Amino acid sequence: MKKEYRAKPESMKSIPTYGFSWVDFVTAIPSPLFVVTSYKSNGLPNACLQSWATFVGSGEDFYCIMASVNQAGHMYQTIKETGELVLNFPSAEYYDRCYATIAHNGFEDDEIRKSGLTAEPAATVHAPRIRECFLNLECQYLWEKELYEGSSHVVLCAVAKNVCIDSALFQEHTGRYSDQGYLYNVHYPINPETGKGGYDCLATLKEIEHSKTYY
Repeated sequence: MKKEYRAKPESMKSIPTYGFSWVDFVTAIPSPLFVVTSYKSNGLPNACLQSWATFVGSGEDFYCIMASVNQAGHMYQTIKETGELVLNFPSAEYYDRCYATIAHNGFEDDEIRKSGLTAEPAATVHAPRIRECFLNLECQYLWEKELYEGSSHVVLCAVAKNVCIDSALFQEHTGRYSDQGYLYNVHYPINPETGKGGYDCLATLKEIEHSKTYY
């Protein structure tokens, strides 16, 4: 049996949503986790743990679309100043260090080094890569659009100029799609009938048996 919800469920009306829609908590749709890096105007690395994004290729180009970027944050400011950024994908092993970038976000902070990570030069853009991350997408800013009219957040699109990936994760089933591969943010899932639940968790991918499609 399916249930439909057109408004916030009664069980959730007393639950704080911290600026998110109640639908976020009912659906809890997972999104990949990554760290966006760039250089601040003082030359120090900026690092921001990010989620709510999608990725799509068209022809020879690969587009990275971040669905909710705060215009008041350092990440947005540095991307607009330089037009260049790197998306760094960590495994679970390095998640705690990537999460630490949230606390080390002062303008005078080297946000990568202070979080226990290592910066290295990108090959094609003026932005730092995080060495510990198994996948780095070097990108250029393309466009942005308000999430809705008057919103403080924008949808931001960048195009990949270079892909750097750890060869240890090339294997299909023991690499990028294992406990050592992509991390997903499962945002605060709540049971809409009881209001119970409510905590962020992390997930990795696991292959299931199915009829395979080859391209």
